[in-house]
Amino acid sequence: MRFSVGDEVRVRWATPPGHVRTPYYCRGLSGRIERICGQFHNPEELAYGRTGDTVVTLYRVRFQQKTLWPDYTGPEKDTVDIEVFEHWLETAR
Repeated sequence: MRFSVGDEVRVRWATPPGHVRTPYYCRGLSGRIERICGQFHNPEELAYGRTGDTVVTLYRVRFQQKTLWPDYTGPEKDTVDIEVFEHWLETAR
């Protein structure tokens, strides 16, 4: 595992073609690891009928609502949790 609970991470900004499990609206944005969900066969590989032999760690990343949607007018403490696979994450700078 590359990250620990509490680490600040950034979702890679990428727009690969095809099936990916990382929502477009969180790409390029930073949040904190809220939980480590476990290790799973890579669903992006499985979607194309490949073996999915590569096992990747899945993290739950917590984002401030305002980070995802700058026009958000709700309470500052509101958050959104998104599960993101490790190969989509990098250390926040």
